[in-house]
Amino acid sequence: MKRITRDRKLTPEESAKYQAVREQVAQELPELIDRHHERMATLDRLDELLKQLKTAREAKGLSLADMTRLTGMDRSALSKLETGQRPNPTVETLVRYAEAVGKRLVVSITDE
Repeated sequence: MKRITRDRKLTPEESAKYQAVREQVAQELPELIDRHHERMATLDRLDELLKQLKTAREAKGLSLADMTRLTGMDRSALSKLETGQRPNPTVETLVRYAEAVGKRLVVSITDE
């Protein structure tokens, strides 16, 4: 982070304003970090789901070409989905893939 230097000293009001902002950031930071970790855990669960889908495809002996025929999705899109290169797949994409390997996607919501 680049340090900002000033040609003049801050007035007491400006200094108090900046101090209040620093205190607010310090107070809110732990919650923001916790929320970030929760989101990252959710993304880890998505990665696990994609691994399960790929495992199900392989267990059925299906190739990516077979999946293209069954899902109507492009082979490269399927590959990117399986390797995590497509970080934000739609629910529709996941449902189509799951159905093609004989699975059903179940989505749930819980309280925080």
